[in-house]
Amino acid sequence: MIILALSAMAGTSKLMAPYLNDLSHRDDAERFQQLASHLLLKAGTPPNWGQTGTGVPSSLGLAKADSSLPYELDIDKVSRLNSDNIYSLTYSELWEAFGVKDAAFQIDIRTLFELSISLVSNSTQGNNTVYEFQVATRKSGMPLSTNLNCYVVVEDFVEKATSSTGSDGVGSLRVDVPNSVIGTALVLVFARAQVNPQMVSLGTYALGHNSPSPLPNETFTRLSPLNHVLNASLVYSTTEILKVLIFTFNYNMSLTEKTRGVQTVEYFIPRLLDSSQMITVLTGYNGSTSFAEWVSYPQLPLQIGVDFSESVAGSKIVSVSNIVTINSALYDVVTKWGGLVGV
Repeated sequence: MIILALSAMAGTSKLMAPYLNDLSHRDDAERFQQLASHLLLKAGTPPNWGQTGTGVPSSLGLAKADSSLPYELDIDKVSRLNSDNIYSLTYSELWEAFGVKDAAFQIDIRTLFELSISLVSNSTQGNNTVYEFQVATRKSGMPLSTNLNCYVVVEDFVEKATSSTGSDGVGSLRVDVPNSVIGTALVLVFARAQVNPQMVSLGTYALGHNSPSPLPNETFTRLSPLNHVLNASLVYSTTEILKVLIFTFNYNMSLTEKTRGVQTVEYFIPRLLDSSQMITVLTGYNGSTSFAEWVSYPQLPLQIGVDFSESVAGSKIVSVSNIVTINSALYDVVTKWGGLVGV
């Protein structure tokens, strides 16, 4: 297997590769790089296909319509690539819409650096429990200095803490949670690189505050953001919603209800001017169980497409790496390309 790493950044014209199928049908690096650029530079048809939540685009492109910036992706088109979203598209639908019948692909979108959270200690101090966390930020295994904004959510309690990671990429955070609240404590950590404020990563850590360990995320709700609306589908009829909030690196606020059904509630998501992923958090009860569940917007990280690790030996696989912008923050998109291996 031959793996070629190629990189493309701003400056490439949006007019390139207008006729995908007119390219020579060779599985070479140049052709696949042009296919990757087309996928990320074109808006597709219709240009706002990500916002509708229904149907399949007649042509596939992930770019934000009418953007003046190359490699600026649409937050909703990206979210519809995530299989956890109720409005998601399958790989077969994406492949058909892309329209290049002799090429298979995989799309992987992630933050530019990694963030990890570990609980160091907890202790009772007066009426509060104090939790100490260690946060590590690294890019390609190398330490990265960042500024940290942390939020902790339990029932209707919200608290913010700030810190940083040093030249070794390690920092500490302390959050104080009153013992008058009980249930899942959800800790959200946003890290912003000191070398570039558009480089942001996030992590979550859930623990039982004066309660048993929490169940996995989205046990009680299925959360799907699209077109700046959060769709919250309740898994159980006994589930009660207490509070719905949104967080970015700099902001946090409650969400306003849009519509309510039998077991579905929708909330407006504000258009916040912050170079950051957004995280919506829903707290509530199911019987005596207090929970806190979350989803990010755009819904990242994600990976969809062909598993090229099972490709036939000797086949050529081309990997194309691009830095893109989504909601003013930078992300890494790696697309892998090869001859058709099945849909």
